[in-house]
Amino acid sequence: MIEFDAVRKEYPDGTVAVERFSLAIPSHRVVALVGSSGSGKTTLLRMVNRMVDPTEGSVRIDDVDVRSMDRVRLRRSIGYVLQAGGLLPHRTVADNVATVPVLEGRGRRQARAEALGLLERVGLDTALADRYPAQLSGGQQQRVGVARALAADPNILLMDEPFGAVDPIVRDQLQQEMRALQADIGKTIVFVTHDIDEAFALGDEVVVLRTGAEVAQRGTPAEILANPADEFVASFVGAGTARRTLRIREVDGRDVVVDGDDRPTGVLER
Repeated sequence: MIEFDAVRKEYPDGTVAVERFSLAIPSHRVVALVGSSGSGKTTLLRMVNRMVDPTEGSVRIDDVDVRSMDRVRLRRSIGYVLQAGGLLPHRTVADNVATVPVLEGRGRRQARAEALGLLERVGLDTALADRYPAQLSGGQQQRVGVARALAADPNILLMDEPFGAVDPIVRDQLQQEMRALQADIGKTIVFVTHDIDEAFALGDEVVVLRTGAEVAQRGTPAEILANPADEFVASFVGAGTARRTLRIREVDGRDVVVDGDDRPTGVLER
């Protein structure tokens, strides 16, 4: 479990990115932090692996304050997927994926074998293993980034706008693959995005943020769509628009929320 306890982040120039934010993220769940630019979502993400330390408050992983942990070991124990992959351009695909295992003392042959297995797991042909990032498409680079984040078999995966730099068709493919992968691996995932459709597609729970990381609403996609907390949330998620026209119909004893195109968006608990 990841717990944010009244965290606040103020930068030296006086900018307050996060103001007393508290949230508990259950293990083995995908929680999407969604908000416009400046809402503090990336700052919150980076507090988990200590790329940013809070000015006040604490972040705990399984009841241990991350500030009591060694920064390097903490970061190696957490998978981190960046926008545009964040791959090392001078290393091959296989070497990029094997980076953390090699740093942790794994033999290069073993690390490469594991890297090839991970490439297959994220839907990449192992024939790409000896290519360099510049020789890959944007979607392929993102898959390598996910494989690299999984290489140390972390319990936690942080994803910061990971699919924001690819075209809509590839983005949809990556989202579908991510859902299938999560069903298989069951990691604790914190997913940051400004795209509410992506948040709804991937998040077991969605946290809608205002400026300063104020929680406007937290809930399942179905709960937020069916009952937005206020006008800000309704406007942000598009509730009531033609694109978000909701109906509720019963399927196998469950209340299923469907949009204007009759696509299921979630299930309401009775």
